[in-house]
Amino acid sequence: MKNLVMTVRSKAPTVHHTAFQLPIRRMSRLSFLRDCRRSWRCQMTVLLTAIVMLLTGTLQASANEAPPDEESILLGMSTALTGPTGILGINMRTGVLAAIGEANRAGGIKGRKLDLIVLDDGYEPSHTAPNMRRLVEEEHVLAVIGNVGTPTAVAAIPIANANKTPFFGAFTGAGVLRKTPPDRYVINYRASYAEETMIMVDALLTHGGLKPQEIAFFTQRDAYGDAGFAGGIMALKLHGLEDENSVVHCRYERNTTAVENALADILMADPAPRAVIMVGAYNPCAAFILLARQSGLESIFLNVSFVGAEPLAAKLGNHGDGVIVTQVVPHFDADLPIVAHYRKALQSWNAYADPSFGSLEGYIAARILYQALKTIKGTVTREAIVDALEGLGEFDIGLGEKLQLGPEEHQACHRVWPTIIRHGEIVPFEWEELAREFGEKSHG
Repeated sequence: MKNLVMTVRSKAPTVHHTAFQLPIRRMSRLSFLRDCRRSWRCQMTVLLTAIVMLLTGTLQASANEAPPDEESILLGMSTALTGPTGILGINMRTGVLAAIGEANRAGGIKGRKLDLIVLDDGYEPSHTAPNMRRLVEEEHVLAVIGNVGTPTAVAAIPIANANKTPFFGAFTGAGVLRKTPPDRYVINYRASYAEETMIMVDALLTHGGLKPQEIAFFTQRDAYGDAGFAGGIMALKLHGLEDENSVVHCRYERNTTAVENALADILMADPAPRAVIMVGAYNPCAAFILLARQSGLESIFLNVSFVGAEPLAAKLGNHGDGVIVTQVVPHFDADLPIVAHYRKALQSWNAYADPSFGSLEGYIAARILYQALKTIKGTVTREAIVDALEGLGEFDIGLGEKLQLGPEEHQACHRVWPTIIRHGEIVPFEWEELAREFGEKSHG
């Protein structure tokens, strides 16, 4: 897969269908050295330049640390810009860019602008690893922000840890990013998938009146699906489930829409599940729901945030009513200070961009990082960024509740917001309404 590369300053780039036309970023020393190898004259220049740099002490102390005299604070992102989950990465990138533009208009960090390099990994770990190495070892980014996906995070985290580079605000709720004690360089904004599915299970049993055996799971066959399923099973056991094998669990392969066998498992279940918790991407989840409804399955479908509520609703069309999606940010129409700032920043960055849950999450993550960067008194380094994030302690960004980060707390937010699809729109939802949803199903 050909990587799409974007370098962003304060202005929005011009976007074409197959490539991005980019402003030219200041050439790094490593790029200069590579280009100069092409001629003998340049080789002599390299030698003389290296001698001068050694004598003046301006060579980098570390191959993986941006020099202190850099004009900008360089951030990186490896995300899905193409493929079945491309819209998720595009939304995340949009939110981060909106926040960066806002920060740069406010003067940046002590006059230094924020820059972002974005590489496309297509939601495939085999592309994430080389992207991460390029960002960390060649581009010398000070932090990686907003990467999308669990399997891609599994590939990225060892590289971030080995190079002591902050890996912040990833668009994933997997447990691999939430170890106890936490990895020093892996810091999250959002609630975990386990928290999302546990809340679903609690609501289904408490407000929906379901029994544990009446809940089934449809998950992606990888670390992402496993994380959501584990949280749901944990919640079911807390409610008295003794044998997890009695719970129907069907799966599909990542980056495919081959869901027929999974649906067959659900349809053959006895008793038939009244609710299906889904941990997948929007294309296969939409395909599953449409086929299930065509097959006469009268279940409530609940999706975790990664699915992408807007593209899921678009795929479902007139068949989306009643599908629940949990979110790790408030609704983008909510009357909250952070949402007002987000909408203004989004409008300033791209007047044609539609608000979305994904871009709001990207914006919030970048705002938290910016808040931490402003507290750094000396040179902005990778270690200083981690210290600054952990030093935020309890803080407020206008989300309606306090967030917290510290040496032992690497997840700023633990709240989950439920939403539901009504007439093609994503609207806020209260768990107490589940009883009515199941009543309508039984009389439908």
